[in-house]
This record gives sequence, structure tokens and C-alpha cells, in this order.
Amino acid sequence: MKDGSGAFSQATGRSLEDTSGANQVRYRAFQFELIEPHCGESVLEVGAGLGEFASQFAGLRRHVVTDVDADAVAAMAQRFADRPEVEALRFDLTEGAIDIGEPVSSVVAINVLEHIEDDAEALRTLASLVGPGGRIVLFVPGYQQLYGEFDRLVGHVRRYTPETLEAAIVAAGLTPQLVKPVNLLGGIAWWATVRRGGVGRPNPKLVRIYDKTVVPVTRFLEKRWVPPFGQSVLAVAVVPTR
Repeated sequence: MKDGSGAFSQATGRSLEDTSGANQVRYRAFQFELIEPHCGESVLEVGAGLGEFASQFAGLRRHVVTDVDADAVAAMAQRFADRPEVEALRFDLTEGAIDIGEPVSSVVAINVLEHIEDDAEALRTLASLVGPGGRIVLFVPGYQQLYGEFDRLVGHVRRYTPETLEAAIVAAGLTPQLVKPVNLLGGIAWWATVRRGGVGRPNPKLVRIYDKTVVPVTRFLEKRWVPPFGQSVLAVAVVPTR
């Protein structure tokens, strides 16, 4: 449908009423720790869902949160109604750029690019919304060896390696500043439960246990060490100054 109804559920395996995302407080903090240092004073977040990651930002001059699902956008508008710097808009990246007014200094796209066939074109669209020298921060599922039933159900076209993500960034005319795998222990757990175990939907109980026990170890280790493999790949792409 044109308003993207149902897109949030299709992409996440969760309904709009599903609050299980609240069970991943430590994991979201881990993501934020990796992503926030690369963001400027104005941020466009693509595929923001219900705003669970976005809620961690503070002190931004401007924060545009978007999703393809109009119902998710409405939920975010309500969630951030008391935050004057936050604006909620519907944005389908496959349909081209939207009018956000002044370009932002940074874009954040978490688990978005893997849903799009022409990822380089999607990156060019995002770059058109960023000021010269700004950054696009990407967080995507890692490694095709981990592709399982859940990936298929939620519409993942691919999982990335650092090399394939960097290739998409370069093809889009952007400069890769950082590309690395993250969350080694999560990758092992994903392989065991999804790839080998055939799990097609997240188990809230297992998610809570993982968030409480595995994520703190991951954060400790990966502050000191870049793993050779991970559940996800993190990248920072710089928009040309000309």
C-alpha cells in the first residue's frame, strides 16, 4: 500500500503494539555507542520504526525520524510530541528523496539497506539529503552464511560483509571512512538459532536473556578489539564536499 501499512511488521517480525523492543535496552545502547560519535548536530534516521533507537539521542539541533510505515510514523510523532527538535515523516527510500528542507549533517540507517535491491542508488538518495562532508552511518546484517528463515520472512535481499558494503558505498560515489564487523557473539548465537535452528521469529524470552547476559560481554570485548566476523556490519560513509 502507498502508506506502507504493515511494513514495520514485515521488516521486523513485530506488530506496532509489540513492546518486546523494550527488552533490548543494552543492545540499543551498544548500537548507540557505535553510531552516535559519527553523528553531527542534525540527524535524519531512516527506518526508525517506533523510535526506540532515536529516543537515545539528546541535545540535537534537529532530528528527523522516518519510516516507510505511516502508522509507525504516527506512533513516533506521538512519542516525541514533547521534543520540539524531532520531526516524524514518512519516507520510502525506494521511491527517491523526500523534501526535508535544510540538508542534515548525518544520516543513520539501521537495518534498512539489506531490504533494497539497488543499494548503491539508495545510498545516492540518502547522500542527496546530507550536506557536503556529512556522514551516512549504516548498520546492516552481516555475512550471507547467517542468512536464514528470519531473513527471508522479513524481506532481506542480502546480508553484507565489510567488502560488499564498502563496494556499495564506493559505487554510490561516497568515501568509506569506517567499515567493520560488529557483535561476534551475536553472530554465533544467530548462526545457532536462526541459520542452524531454523527459527523464523524472535523469541522474547531468549531476547531478554541475550540482552542481559551476552550484550555486556560483547560491549566490553569490542571496545578493545575488532572481531573478524559478526552478526552485523557497521559503516560510515562521507558525502563528497563537491
